[in-house]
Amino acid sequence: MAFRIIFQRSVWFYGAIAVALLGLGVAGYAQNQSSAKKKSKKSKPSAPPVLQPGMVNCANLTYGNGKTSACFSDEFLKQIGRETHILTNQQLIPVKLESSELFEFPVAVMTGEGSYRLTESQQTNMRNYLENGGFIIASAGCSSPEWQNSFRRAIRDVFPEMSLQPIDQSHPVFHTVYEIDELKCKGSHRAHLEGLEIDGKIVLIFSPDGLNDTGKVGGKCCCCGGNEIKNARQVNVNLLAYTLTH
Repeated sequence: MAFRIIFQRSVWFYGAIAVALLGLGVAGYAQNQSSAKKKSKKSKPSAPPVLQPGMVNCANLTYGNGKTSACFSDEFLKQIGRETHILTNQQLIPVKLESSELFEFPVAVMTGEGSYRLTESQQTNMRNYLENGGFIIASAGCSSPEWQNSFRRAIRDVFPEMSLQPIDQSHPVFHTVYEIDELKCKGSHRAHLEGLEIDGKIVLIFSPDGLNDTGKVGGKCCCCGGNEIKNARQVNVNLLAYTLTH
């Protein structure tokens, strides 16, 4: 399996990350950054994100009939670099769920709004990815009920012998880098996370409310009245740290 080969070749890298993270705890670590250049009057279009060797790369999945999302903030990739020694590519990279390229990414984000259905090849690839070390953060954009229903159906199709289970607040995903005592939402709404476990490890986290952190995406995105989790960035940092150290 290609994914296993890739991870075996990279075990020294992720092992070093695990040791550094566990030794550091939540101590801050500031990455050196080059000084910002003045913007030119005519700004050039930004280059598309690409895979960065020697760093942790995170995929933004394209699935169904071309469904994807630009409304998931990549700020957590920057924040984990500030809080730990983990080196990350600070941009999410678009990857098709059915593509063999997916196996080059230890973590993938799956989010969006509205209904969809996974193709047979996408279902097969999702199962292979998760069974061979991959991790997916699944988040309903704008708390979309149609997206939630489609995702739950997809998990039943991909893993008919398993089911999503609520994650207790004592689970390590809430305590890797940040100590998260609650998932903060608007008003009195109480949020929760659900997970899929394979061989004793959580390989997928699903949020019906949303972990998109849209406030850091830009003016093109908003929560549109949904119950997005306010401390989503800290949760996503924890999830990334969890899958690299467990």
